[in-house]
Amino acid sequence: MADPQSNARLRADAGAPTSGVIHVRTRLTADFTVISNALAQRRGSAVTVGVAVYILSLPTGTPVSIAALCAHFTEGEILISRALRELEAAGYLERRCERLPTGQIRTRTYFYDVPGSAPDPDDPPEPPRPRKPPTVPQATALAPTPAPAPVPQEGAPEPDCEATESPAPALADADPKAIAVLASLRRVDPRLVLSEREAVRLAPAVTAWLAAGVAPSQITAHLTTRLPDHFLTRPAGILAFRLRETPLPAPPPVPLSLAPDRPAVLPFQTCDGCERAFRAPQPGHCRDCRRRERALPGAA
Repeated sequence: MADPQSNARLRADAGAPTSGVIHVRTRLTADFTVISNALAQRRGSAVTVGVAVYILSLPTGTPVSIAALCAHFTEGEILISRALRELEAAGYLERRCERLPTGQIRTRTYFYDVPGSAPDPDDPPEPPRPRKPPTVPQATALAPTPAPAPVPQEGAPEPDCEATESPAPALADADPKAIAVLASLRRVDPRLVLSEREAVRLAPAVTAWLAAGVAPSQITAHLTTRLPDHFLTRPAGILAFRLRETPLPAPPPVPLSLAPDRPAVLPFQTCDGCERAFRAPQPGHCRDCRRRERALPGAA
């Protein structure tokens, strides 16, 4: 007789799990990034973890602004800015407004592998990261020191260094006609809800359109026609793009003195022969009566 054979599957390895993920490890020697489990396994938004991993994989000096991140990811400005705020609140991301020796102000972004950690001495030297203002000499200790820059609010996607130099314009200072046009957009499309800051920023462009002779209804139609089904950014960005090019002003009306001369309209007269109405400078006979008079014998 033949040996007995079984068609059952072979028993799995004793160390292999019965469910869940099974890792297939590959030892990497180049093009890899070391990430802490606290960050990789962070609960919450997957966009936040993805943005953090992407920033950690970039070399020092690579732009990581919201515009640069939106150009890389398919998510829009709202999700990217929300992820940056979450990383900043957790201590992984730090953004500072620093003044250069030339007097210019710029935003510098620092990203930490572990929140609150110090730089690794084996890493290449990084640009200086001062945390405290330098001590002033004793001779100038009594000189007034400039006020510190305000701490950026959590709701802002990125600190606005220019806003610390001059206060933002108020809604009362904007053109009321332009604000009325912008406020009426949500009646046509409920998605076009603008904040006061966005309305103040868009008001000068709308004022320029009104000054060019474009009616408010035409501006509303231009801003609300053929909008995308899904916004990848704030509606203010789309409106600013459509208002970017100011139209040509309407041509001035032609003065009456330069208008072409039109023939004077003769008044109506009643024919003395047939009582028919006709136009003539003076009363008399109509054209038909004059023709019949010329056809009579003995007429001159």
